[in-house]
Amino acid sequence: MVAISLIVFGLLHLAPGDPAFVLAGEDAAPADIQQIRVNLGLNKPLYVQYGLWASRVVRGDLGRSIITRRPVITEIRSRIWPTTELATAAMVLATVLGVIIGVVSATYQYSFVDHVAMVGALLGVSLPIFWVGLMMIFLFSVELRWFPTGGAAGIRALVLPALALGAASVAIIARMTRSSLLEVIRQDFTRTARAKGLSARAVIFRHALRNALVPVVTVISLQFGYLLGGAVVTETVFSRPGLGRMLVDAIRSRDFPVVQGGLMILGAAFVVMNAAVDVLYAYLDPRVRYD
Repeated sequence: MVAISLIVFGLLHLAPGDPAFVLAGEDAAPADIQQIRVNLGLNKPLYVQYGLWASRVVRGDLGRSIITRRPVITEIRSRIWPTTELATAAMVLATVLGVIIGVVSATYQYSFVDHVAMVGALLGVSLPIFWVGLMMIFLFSVELRWFPTGGAAGIRALVLPALALGAASVAIIARMTRSSLLEVIRQDFTRTARAKGLSARAVIFRHALRNALVPVVTVISLQFGYLLGGAVVTETVFSRPGLGRMLVDAIRSRDFPVVQGGLMILGAAFVVMNAAVDVLYAYLDPRVRYD
C-alpha cells in the first residue's frame, strides 16, 4: 500500500495539467490561479505534499475533492457499490464459465469441443473490453432490444457490462483450469482412483479438480483486481455511475484527491483479495495446513 501510494501520488503530480488552472477557469488572472494553488497546498514541495496527504490517509481522511469540495470518502462511498456489483457479477460469471469450459476441455482433450473452447479463449483474451462492450450494445441493445444501452437500473442493465468485463477473465480462467487439470489427472493418485473402479466423473470432480483449483484460485484473485481496473472502461462505455466513471471524470478535471483516494481503495481491495486467497489455500490444499 505504501508503494501504491508513492506511485499514484508521483504519477499524478508528474502528469501535465494544473488543477488550479482547471478550477479557476481559462479567463482567470495569474494571481488568482496562484492564490488557488496556495489554498490547495500545491505550491509546497512534492515531498511535503505527500507527507501531509499520507498522514491524513492513515487516519482515514482521503481529503476533499478540488472540484466539488466534498470529502473524497463521501464521493467514493456513493460510487463504490455499482462498481463492486459489476466486478462481483463479472467475477462470478468468469469463474463459473471458466471452470466449466476448462474442465470440459481437459476431459475431452484435443477433441472438437476442446479446439473450439481454446479458440474462443484466445479471442476472449485478445479482444479489448471497450470493443466487446460496443459490439454488445449494438447487437443486444440497438438491434435486438433485449437489454438497455447503459445505466444501472436493475439486473437487466448489469448483464451486458458483466459479460463484456468478464469475457477476458473467462478465457484466462478456462485456459488455466484446463492446463492445471491436465497436469493433475496424469498423476499417480488419479490413476489409482481409476484402478479402484471409480467413474470418470468421480475421479475428475472428487479427486482431481480440487487439487487443480489451487493455481486457478491464484488466477481468479488476480483477475478480480483486473476486473476492478477494467470497470473504469466498462462503466464509461455503458454509462454506469460507478467508481471507474468517477475516476475518469476526476482525471479529466485534474481532481487529484479523488483520483488518489479512488486508486488507493482499488489497491486496498486487491491486497485484501490476495490475503484472502492465501487463507483459501489452506482449505484447498491440506499440505498447507500440515506445514
